[in-house]
Amino acid sequence: MAQQHLSDQELVAHIARGERWAFEVLYERYVAQAFGLALRMMQDRATAEDIVQEAFCRVWQRATHFNVQAGGNVRAWLLTIVHRLAIDTQRKRRPNVEMDAREDADWELEDREADVFEHAFANIATDRVRAAVSQLPERHRKVIELSFFWGLTHREIAEQLGEPLGTVHSWALQGMNRLKLLLRQQLN
Repeated sequence: MAQQHLSDQELVAHIARGERWAFEVLYERYVAQAFGLALRMMQDRATAEDIVQEAFCRVWQRATHFNVQAGGNVRAWLLTIVHRLAIDTQRKRRPNVEMDAREDADWELEDREADVFEHAFANIATDRVRAAVSQLPERHRKVIELSFFWGLTHREIAEQLGEPLGTVHSWALQGMNRLKLLLRQQLN
């Protein structure tokens, strides 16, 4: 069927016009990746299924807002939605903990670091990113995995690893810088 060969952007344009067949093609194309990500993060099949269902509902509802002309990455968009829904779900399950804002404010990363990480996370299913993450020193890789796959805060990671909060902040920053460098090297 010729519809299977349409680009992701073409499918989203059809979805924006309410064409259900295009949604079904996009769903079949990415449901396994979306479910795999949600399952890794949640470690619960039913919750992962709910997250994937909600993510695809949002794609259907927000397709008109996706900038097809800019050649946006549909897969990255979808996986970012899945990631954010999983993080939100994890946070709702955790008891509220008071944070010492003064202590955390000293270690805030700049927005550009978060953008690099979000970009890398959105492409986590690709071999290129997996290869880069696997090249990180174990302490950096562990902090990045706990933060992005499990949705833990740096404070929670510090408690889990038995390391000072400042050390975890440092490892996260070093890991992101190293990951950014590795990804840039792969592109060249």
